[in-house]
Amino acid sequence: VQLVESGGGLVQPGGSLRLSCAASGFTFRWYAMSWYRQAPGKERELVAAVSSGGGSPNYADSVKGRFTISRDNVKNTVYLQMNSLKPEDTAVYYCHAVWLETDYWGQGTQVSVSS
Repeated sequence: VQLVESGGGLVQPGGSLRLSCAASGFTFRWYAMSWYRQAPGKERELVAAVSSGGGSPNYADSVKGRFTISRDNVKNTVYLQMNSLKPEDTAVYYCHAVWLETDYWGQGTQVSVSS
């Protein structure tokens, strides 16, 4: 089983990034997918989640209107489009898959927002 995140990097405030998480080794379409983030010295928090079929996305209040989660069940990939980035969005972003009592985590990708 693998969840491999990519697309992180350094961006200026107001900029955009698109994170991708490529899944393999399990039946991706069964799993609800989420993005979490963890900033230094803070707990990991849920950023966005999407159901197995791609509907019912939900977002943390801090990212509503700026971030969009989506998934492609053919490519076995989940995305996080991040617009209007702020310094407080700086964190390691993790991909998470869950189905019933089974869940998997990716290794994380660093997002840094700074001028």
